[in-house]
Amino acid sequence: MAGNYKLFSDGACRGNPGIGGAGAVIIDGLGNIVWEGKQYLGHCTNNIAEYKALIMGLRGALDSGYKNLEVYLDSELLAKQINGSYRVKNENLKILMQDVRGLLASFNSVHVKHVPRLHNSHADRLANQAIDEK
Repeated sequence: MAGNYKLFSDGACRGNPGIGGAGAVIIDGLGNIVWEGKQYLGHCTNNIAEYKALIMGLRGALDSGYKNLEVYLDSELLAKQINGSYRVKNENLKILMQDVRGLLASFNSVHVKHVPRLHNSHADRLANQAIDEK
């Protein structure tokens, strides 16, 4: 399973804090959806939902054997925290960042990029479905 895969993840919250959901989708080099996941998170902040969506997507990629990954996030905060240009100050996010760093270390190559929200609609839809289906 060589080749590059694209992971799009998004967290959603109804209110901040509020009822949250996580969504993630993995696309292969031909544009085919090869994995998707969604999870109801209960009461959380939007940033926690963004982190948990990413963690779910990274686990999905590893479980599927995808070791070369491009990660696309519409959370500029999360992208900049992962790439080291912003510090993680919130204690709850520090714990989640440890999980993210541990997962990222398991990949052969991984690149994290910020994208505008309109380029992340599939993951956003999954995150909102997770809330709606609860």
